[in-house]
Amino acid sequence: MPAAKTPASEASHRRDTTETDTEHLRAGIQSVEVGFELLNALSQAPGALMLRDLAAAAGMSAAKAHRYLVSFQRMGLVMQDPVSTRYDLGPASLRLGLASLSRLDAVKLARDRVPALLAETGHTLAIAVWGNQGPTMVHWAEAPQTVPVTLRLGDVMPLLTSATGRCFAAFMGQEGRDAQRIAPMIREELARVKKLPRNGLPLEDVPQTLQDVQAMLDETRAQGLGRVVHSLLPGVGGFCAPVFDAQGRLALGLVVLGSVATLDTDWNGAPAQALRRCARQLSDDLGHRPTP
Repeated sequence: MPAAKTPASEASHRRDTTETDTEHLRAGIQSVEVGFELLNALSQAPGALMLRDLAAAAGMSAAKAHRYLVSFQRMGLVMQDPVSTRYDLGPASLRLGLASLSRLDAVKLARDRVPALLAETGHTLAIAVWGNQGPTMVHWAEAPQTVPVTLRLGDVMPLLTSATGRCFAAFMGQEGRDAQRIAPMIREELARVKKLPRNGLPLEDVPQTLQDVQAMLDETRAQGLGRVVHSLLPGVGGFCAPVFDAQGRLALGLVVLGSVATLDTDWNGAPAQALRRCARQLSDDLGHRPTP
């Protein structure tokens, strides 16, 4: 008869089993992570790759890469052209990508990034989307010890005198239906701007003609940001960075605002650079691939 198990032996057995399972789990996770580098390299490449180039991009030997690729082909994650022998992403990768994109919530992704960006910039942040009447604030986070900005959730931002509006006008209004919708809005707003009382305030950053508007939009596209200084509110400056989805459409604007006394409004200042980085990462997460 086998010897009866004591509590100590049972505990030792459970510990050995747990350690073995943990070792297998670690090995399995590591294997998946290594193999994923091949899929990641294909997703970043402009087209199909030869085995040697794909292996080099993934940081592994061709022999090791080939073993992973055989399994990936069986699962449909990778396919190989029988003529050129090049590898590319397969139909299973496409299905996974489309399923992931369909479940993405751009605003939620952006809101998750706000705390870290708030800590980095030290200034009020906001998220804007295109609403029925124009760029609309849908999320607001004020930094401590900053001058409060008198804007509210649901506010629709002007296209010519707000960083948010300039961003949307520049990156939505280049062609197609969006351009047809934005162009008359710009003309109407320009007519209102010309009638605004100056009250001794600096208006050098406010466009006065269609030529001024075009120059402002060109600068916004060149810098990759909308910017205002004193234009929306006296003493307030701000930036708005565009976030694009997988189809290249403007999904939302990421905004930083603050007093010009404390907010660096230089195009290459720390707040502008932080905003650009965050917007690029969000666009990447949404599946956007910039045109070369």
